[in-house]
Amino acid sequence: MKDAIEWRVSPGLTPYPEAVSQMEQRVEDIITGKASELVWLVEHPPVYTAGTSADEADLLSNDFPLYHTGRGGQITYHGPGQRVAYVMLNLKKRGAMDVRAYVKNLESWLVATLGEYNIKGEIREGRVGVWVENGSSEDKIAALGIRIRKWVTFHGVALNINPDLSHYAGIIPCGISGYGITSLHALGVKANMEEVDIILEKKFRKIFAF
Repeated sequence: MKDAIEWRVSPGLTPYPEAVSQMEQRVEDIITGKASELVWLVEHPPVYTAGTSADEADLLSNDFPLYHTGRGGQITYHGPGQRVAYVMLNLKKRGAMDVRAYVKNLESWLVATLGEYNIKGEIREGRVGVWVENGSSEDKIAALGIRIRKWVTFHGVALNINPDLSHYAGIIPCGISGYGITSLHALGVKANMEEVDIILEKKFRKIFAF
């Protein structure tokens, strides 16, 4: 297996089922040593996805397709303007077989990326994802949902850059009510996807240095 992590960015919108299928195959190839580790950046058409802890009562609308997926977590939204990063790392090869530490590194990656825009991303006990204080409220700006097979990770994180936030009205995001959803643009940061991708890669390679 190659030591270098492949960094891939797919243009346009990648259908969700296609992404899951490609991830599954890549994970198998990493397990068997046929492929290198991969971070794959995509955007999806509007979809709702349900993790292994999902409660169907959290789906409030049928406006978009719902896909059941093997990742951890509950129901979330993916759509244009949101950067989804699928992270496929071999934790065993890295000598880092610690799921909590891996999740903490993903959170640190997102917090560090937001910090480049002077946004203070925070982690909240009992609430998955990355949060920001927004006036008198706390809003979620990034979500996490992972799966691990034979110590190879897949699925990953989703960072809101400029999605249509009204699409979140069709779900109770990650089963958490009483809080809002925000994005870089909603916070006044008019960054584009390409700029954010550069920062994501820089921060990722620092935090996940082999």
